[in-house]
Amino acid sequence: MPSNQALDISYQTLYSELVQRSLDESVTSEFSTSGRFVAVEVKGKKYWYFDTPKPEGAGQHRRYVGPVDDPEITKRVEAFKDLKADLKGRRRLVSTLTREAYLPRPLPMAGQVVEELAKAGFFRMRGVLVGTVAYQCYAAVLGRRLDAAAMQTGDADFAQFHEISVAVKDSMPPILEVLRQVDPTFREVPSQADGRVSTQFTSRGNFKVEFLTPNQWSDDQAGKPVPMPALGGAAALPLRFLDYLIFQPIRAVLLHGPGVPVLIPSPERYAIHKLIVGSRRKEDRDATAKSAKDRLQARSIIEAMIANRQQSDLAAAYTEAWDRGDQWRAAIRTSIATYDDSFQTLLRTELGKGVSELGSDRAAYDLADKSTDTPTSRPQ
Repeated sequence: MPSNQALDISYQTLYSELVQRSLDESVTSEFSTSGRFVAVEVKGKKYWYFDTPKPEGAGQHRRYVGPVDDPEITKRVEAFKDLKADLKGRRRLVSTLTREAYLPRPLPMAGQVVEELAKAGFFRMRGVLVGTVAYQCYAAVLGRRLDAAAMQTGDADFAQFHEISVAVKDSMPPILEVLRQVDPTFREVPSQADGRVSTQFTSRGNFKVEFLTPNQWSDDQAGKPVPMPALGGAAALPLRFLDYLIFQPIRAVLLHGPGVPVLIPSPERYAIHKLIVGSRRKEDRDATAKSAKDRLQARSIIEAMIANRQQSDLAAAYTEAWDRGDQWRAAIRTSIATYDDSFQTLLRTELGKGVSELGSDRAAYDLADKSTDTPTSRPQ
């Protein structure tokens, strides 16, 4: 199937139904009917927690669920007793979407890892799936086929804000135990900067799982693992630009098994972030290949969003990144310059249109027509 082809509306409807059912099931499967939901105020904001009795009447065990002002979570909390899992029906939906609509299904190892981390509470504690496994979700999210060459991966990357990891006052089970439910050969990879902790785990078959967090400290923290209280003993590698990527993630379903409900970056942030990191990889063979995949993923999502007439969403993400400073602008310019002329023209034209719709000046965002020094416009 050619990339950027729109999915039939019937398949888009099936995917929307799967998202709904998967989120319903994620609440019913994670929380026992012997417990109860309670709203707790923390620093002026209310959050849902789930209390279950400890053995022999030794008090309550409390788990974080999510913000009260998240309507999707609160709706399901209120209807908790009436929700029932429909695993067989969801499996049929996933099968239809992957076998008939040809939507991408992750490799079994990747799907199983994401599923086990989901069961362990990673997404409940506002963790975000990033990297190529997240990219595999966007075809269904956008309702368009994406470039299949950019789907291949041998790892899975997960991210969480450090302040969220601290604030939820909850933790997953030990990460290594969770991963060994998938493959008993998983082992920790000690950090080179601090051998006492790990941000990476790898299996004998060389499947790698890595935990990341935005570097919101000084540049001296780069490469040094950060303890993450919610991640079951795992640390996370701090990275620049990651705070931009995982801000306000969206709900999606990974097409594995009966469907795994996940949080992923919004497609526009993912695309612009890939433009940025694609120009900043170190110069070696592996990094060159990763950089090419970064740009391919960015282009595929951008073309799909333009075809969907989502220029304003793209432009909002683009202008936010552009406004963050010279290093951000330089990275974006460098990546855009690597594309062929036709895509550069399309990108500048449609981003310019989106920037204008947002009420901003195209020229301020390097989107003016270079030949005439006037704003670009859609070719007739």
